[in-house]
Amino acid sequence: MKVHNPFRVALVATLGVGVGLLLISSVQTLSTILLYVGTALFLSLGLEPAISFLERRKLPRWAAVLITILGVLAAFAGIVLMLVPIIAGQISQLVEAITKLVESGTTLDDFKAWLGGIFPNLKIDEVVAFVEDWISNLDYASIGQGVLAVGASVLAGLAGAFIVLILTIYFTASTPNLKAAVYQLVPASKRARFIDIAEQITKSVGYFVMGQVTMGVINGVLSAIFLSIIQAPFPAVLAVVAFFFSLIPLVGTLTGSAIIVLICLGLGSPTTALVAAIYYLIYMQIEAYVISPRVMNRAVSVPGAVVVIAALAGGSLLGLLGALIAIPVAASILIIYRQVIIPRQNER
Repeated sequence: MKVHNPFRVALVATLGVGVGLLLISSVQTLSTILLYVGTALFLSLGLEPAISFLERRKLPRWAAVLITILGVLAAFAGIVLMLVPIIAGQISQLVEAITKLVESGTTLDDFKAWLGGIFPNLKIDEVVAFVEDWISNLDYASIGQGVLAVGASVLAGLAGAFIVLILTIYFTASTPNLKAAVYQLVPASKRARFIDIAEQITKSVGYFVMGQVTMGVINGVLSAIFLSIIQAPFPAVLAVVAFFFSLIPLVGTLTGSAIIVLICLGLGSPTTALVAAIYYLIYMQIEAYVISPRVMNRAVSVPGAVVVIAALAGGSLLGLLGALIAIPVAASILIIYRQVIIPRQNER
């Protein structure tokens, strides 16, 4: 092909590359904001089935949105109010134990004797010398900077959570208007088909989120009851752990169960840990073959291999949030594949 104006072609190509680099840089700069928006959209779609349920009970949408948002906030406030006193109590017990240890006049030799009684084969003098050397060589300036960095990260996380909450409320309240605005961008000849597929995708995402929350609640409630019966340490806290880990698809229940069993082993007794391990092995089978199929029957079925790949890819890209939203995204892609790509290929 003969190029009549090499300068113009080179200029246009350079401008194209520059625009591409500018777009990539803009996405990287706005990655945090885009993450907030994506999280809020995901949560608003997850709340949509509950809002639709209330709307079918003759409630206006604003009332349904208000009741749903207040219910979610009340649930998380209850969890926080339940955990904070327990954590504060444990910290106060630790401070009290340290204070008693200091006031009792315990010397280093007493501590060595106590440690030697627990670990008779341990070389106490070498361990103490190593610890003393490590403490003397600590860079306290770096530790202070690290503490400040952690504090700044916590504040940024709280600010991000507040922004996500505000966006979620806005998106949830204006979901019909947002959908209508997006649908107007599609040509009229293809709008009906686009609306049908889009509604299937949004309903699938909503049912998936509600299904995961339902399974988390079931696991949390049953864990609280069972752990209280076997007198496990801090059953309420462990039930909250079971709830939050059950929100993670595929491996969440297994990971949360392993953590709970290890806590029972470390803070409780081997018998308690063994009983908890047997319970969670049975529960995971019931969840996989009884609870999950019944709860997820309205969400799109995703093959197991796709679930694993999607969760790994989402976790690598966006961390825990990516692992959570990867399955609904995979389900949406499957809907498009089954109802758009395959029929179009069959028509050729």
